[in-house]
Amino acid sequence: MLLSRVYLCFRGMSVLSRVSSPPAIVKELLKQSDAVCFDVDSTVITTEGIDEFAAFAGKKAEVSELTKRAMGGSVPFHEALESRLRIISPVRSMLEAFLAAHPPLFTPGVEAVVSALQRRGTLVYLVSGGFTQMIYPVAQNLGIPKERVYANTILFQAGEEGGYAGFDRSAPTSRDGGKAEVVRLLREKHGYSKIIMIGDGATDLQARPPADIMLGYGGVVEREAVKKGADWFYYDMHHLLPHL
Repeated sequence: MLLSRVYLCFRGMSVLSRVSSPPAIVKELLKQSDAVCFDVDSTVITTEGIDEFAAFAGKKAEVSELTKRAMGGSVPFHEALESRLRIISPVRSMLEAFLAAHPPLFTPGVEAVVSALQRRGTLVYLVSGGFTQMIYPVAQNLGIPKERVYANTILFQAGEEGGYAGFDRSAPTSRDGGKAEVVRLLREKHGYSKIIMIGDGATDLQARPPADIMLGYGGVVEREAVKKGADWFYYDMHHLLPHL
């Protein structure tokens, strides 16, 4: 019995240690931000879209390892993106079947956070290394217009077969440092004075600067580099709500 109590005590301490109050600058910017940019995979939703798509195509093991390395920062993002798509070699009908079978699985609390931001007039953007074909349904469910989605697009050949034709290389998020480029463009185009980036990966860390702060989310995947580099690292989307 005593051992059980000791175990529960330490277990409780471990859980409590994962809940921290944000620094003063984070609290201030959460209250005053003009725009908040969310990563999507493993942040807004609980899955990595390209990994799920790879599993659907029977290529999960090869693709997941590349995703892990890209999000950890050990492989340039554009190299990992090109390699993963080449492994999957999707056709249009495969992507359509995948989307029909895999509706978005939202991270608990994220819908409430997005709604709270939108109610007070803060503009919410989805900035992702994933694909527009998968992210537009996420945006639609959250009430975010397509023009506030910055992501990659899988290209297919014309005709009924719709074979794989690469990806749109003009999208900023198709290359390393792309999220920083998106934030810079948003500031220049709209004159935002305070922008927050929220995400789980190394590409999200790259966005600060020009983002004023970067919040690291570890509720789906905890990445040590992000935990160390973020202005605040948290595990539950609900923890944002009291500070909005």
